[in-house]
Amino acid sequence: MKVDEMTKKIVIDYQRYLKLQRSVSPNTLDAYRRDLQKLLGYLQGEGISVVDVQLHHLQAFAAQLHDIGIGPRSQCRILSGVRAFYRFLVLDGYLDSDPTELLESPVLGQHLPEFLTPSEVDQLEDSIDLSKPEGHRNRAIIEVLFSCGLRVSELVNLRWSDLYEDERYLRIMGKGSKERLVPISERALHEIKDYLPWRQSLNIKPGEEDYVFLNRRGAHLTRTMILIMLKEQAAAAGLHKVISPHTLRHSFATAMLEGGADLRVIQALLGHESIGTTEIYTHISTQSLRREILEHHPRNIKTQ
Repeated sequence: MKVDEMTKKIVIDYQRYLKLQRSVSPNTLDAYRRDLQKLLGYLQGEGISVVDVQLHHLQAFAAQLHDIGIGPRSQCRILSGVRAFYRFLVLDGYLDSDPTELLESPVLGQHLPEFLTPSEVDQLEDSIDLSKPEGHRNRAIIEVLFSCGLRVSELVNLRWSDLYEDERYLRIMGKGSKERLVPISERALHEIKDYLPWRQSLNIKPGEEDYVFLNRRGAHLTRTMILIMLKEQAAAAGLHKVISPHTLRHSFATAMLEGGADLRVIQALLGHESIGTTEIYTHISTQSLRREILEHHPRNIKTQ
């Protein structure tokens, strides 16, 4: 078998493994594929087979990522995908040992995600022009994102059959096809009900009837549509922060933590596999507490 044919077979096997055994989402699968293509392109240029790779080859590949201007965070993501690929090669019997075991990633500083306070979320919602056809829908979207802490992919795929109004919870299919139950607030349910008259006036496309949030053409929304709407609404509200759907998810978690919720509860609600991912919010809360102390403690208040 020629090297290129063997590589093609390995990549097909790897993608099948990710999809069937790891149950990764289509978006994650695309990300793995794009990052792997960077490695394959480099190895092809060097005349190295994927099964002949050694640590120094991978270190040279990592150095090239830096040289062509790819940022440290993206480098870490790409190298993480490379490690996953080579773990698969060992698992599937293509290799006896993993050449990535000693491969190091760039050191990243702690990144604290942007978040909104509840009053800023109110400001965002109050800026919506409810006389416009999509007004109530957009208000419902913002409230559900903030009240439930959903990922944007979970919101656009939310279905009526997953909304249990009497019990006040949503059934969410998260990353890796893992199901979780998320409570939904009375306010979020109220916003959804206010959106219903416009939704019922739409000519809904066949197969789209069960999706909660639709566009004017009667089809379910995309992540890009949500992102554009939020950026435009943030500008209209006069919020000088970089706003995205994930900002509202961060805002949900931060508000929960500052309200006294246990970190394990927040982890379950967000659908984080690792508590380490959730612990970022302890840093946000500490930062917020520090700001409050500096602003309001009598020893820090400057006299006139």
